[in-house]
Amino acid sequence: MTTSSSLRLFVALQPSEPARAALAELAAGIAGVSWTPREQFHLTLRFIGGVAAEQAQKIEAALAGVRVRPFLLELEGVGGFPPRGHPQVLWAGARSHPFLHQLRQQVDDRLLACGTDLELKPFVPHFTLARCREAPPVAVAHWLKRHRDFAGPAWPVDAFYLMASEFAPAGAVHRAVRKFMLAASPG
Repeated sequence: MTTSSSLRLFVALQPSEPARAALAELAAGIAGVSWTPREQFHLTLRFIGGVAAEQAQKIEAALAGVRVRPFLLELEGVGGFPPRGHPQVLWAGARSHPFLHQLRQQVDDRLLACGTDLELKPFVPHFTLARCREAPPVAVAHWLKRHRDFAGPAWPVDAFYLMASEFAPAGAVHRAVRKFMLAASPG
């Protein structure tokens, strides 16, 4: 665990290389957009935010107790946030899976048990592809229409990650703090 005084943390899934390649193929075609670099693609299960190093250690220990069976997750659909009006963010979605929601719930339960404040908002499983505040609205609408039937490869989800995010001139840089393997409860 990093020993800095404050860490900006989140919990995420990392896509397989074939899934990452499918996402990268979508990340083009609009001028004035800040595309997410291929190596930064992730599906956020829970954003935690800034925490002190001591709390980060508690979070890491709590997440080690998550028990969910491995599962297959498929890429499906595209969209934008906010969902109405001119999108500020473009994303590719993941098909809903019961184990994905079970994983999210167990992560939340563990974080709450160790005193972490969590923002209450609906869970929309997605990969952020771009920030598009400066893009022409017509170009964004055309991109969404062109890719509306997007479907990517399924990949085996057998782990989740505690991630740290650091701001850099070119945008946030994410790095894995710890990998947690998925496994069913013993017995």
